[in-house]
Amino acid sequence: MTQTIPTALGPVRLLGDNETPIWGMANSERCRRLAESAAKDGSRLADGQELVVNLAFAFDPMLLRVVLETPASVFAWNGVPVVGQIPAGSDPMAAAVTDLADGRKLYNRQLRKLDQPFVRELTPATRREIERKSYFGAYKGVTDLLTKYLWPELALWLTRIAASIGMTPNMVTAIGAAACVYATYLFAHGHYWAGMLAGFTFMVLDTVDGKLARCTITSSKWGNVADHGVDLIHPPFWWYFWGVGLGTWGLALSSEVFAAVMIVVVVGYILQRVIEGVYIRYFGIDMHTWQPFDSRFRLITARRNPNMVILFVALLAGRPDIGLIALAGWILISLIVHTVRLVQAYATKRAGHLIVSWMEAA
Repeated sequence: MTQTIPTALGPVRLLGDNETPIWGMANSERCRRLAESAAKDGSRLADGQELVVNLAFAFDPMLLRVVLETPASVFAWNGVPVVGQIPAGSDPMAAAVTDLADGRKLYNRQLRKLDQPFVRELTPATRREIERKSYFGAYKGVTDLLTKYLWPELALWLTRIAASIGMTPNMVTAIGAAACVYATYLFAHGHYWAGMLAGFTFMVLDTVDGKLARCTITSSKWGNVADHGVDLIHPPFWWYFWGVGLGTWGLALSSEVFAAVMIVVVVGYILQRVIEGVYIRYFGIDMHTWQPFDSRFRLITARRNPNMVILFVALLAGRPDIGLIALAGWILISLIVHTVRLVQAYATKRAGHLIVSWMEAA
């Protein structure tokens, strides 16, 4: 069975049929959403071309992005076409075919990782495995240690539940934002353990909303702004109100020390984000993907999640005041590292060398 459906991207030819659902939808609907999402991002099929998709397979969305950049190309699996951009009405295997069954890896610039894109025949027996692969396929390769190692399985379970009951990513973002605000309130009143729990809830949901959006292909411009906006704004407020709550424990910092800590925390946080933005604008890549050192340092750099580890350890020791001071120190150290790496990248470019991700170069 073959059918062609119109999309904003252009004509999409669906090969075969498949009644096995994936992330709560038919595979044909998933492919339609992938095409519409690509169109929203500005992609279009070349003149006279059509997108061809084999419904027998589920595949990494990255493959769609690649074929849209390369007319007359097809990705296959063991000689069977999976997805491609080909001249309308032509044989998919007559195009330039790349068979992924050989285990080759591709660099995913969007998710900052070098990985083998998943391709798997979609059947009732393989559905859950495919959902698992697509979920972990949506994970950034370069991120902090908690997101990478601590809660992926919990977030997968929550993502599956959210998809099964029809929750949208924006709903998850809203619940997470409420937990974020509540954590701020709890920190301000010295209820650090309850605040940690609320903060942990927000941090996990901050993973879930993005994975739900990618797995169900329901990303929206507003949702992306809301998600990243909350991420960007809230950390300094958490650290400030953590300091405010120290008085409840009888551990309030002196006015001078508190002011110095807050200057380091707020200014250091802002400067780090500015440096990251300058790096992307000037070099065209995320600074944490340049060399292996940068990717490893991203695991522990002074972003929210590693900072929460510092506060958690201090809280276990009964010294949330020392935790805040240590957090400020780590922000300062991370700022110095970021500054040095920016200068080194600038010097490398001035010397005539390209700044590219070590994963892409591999």
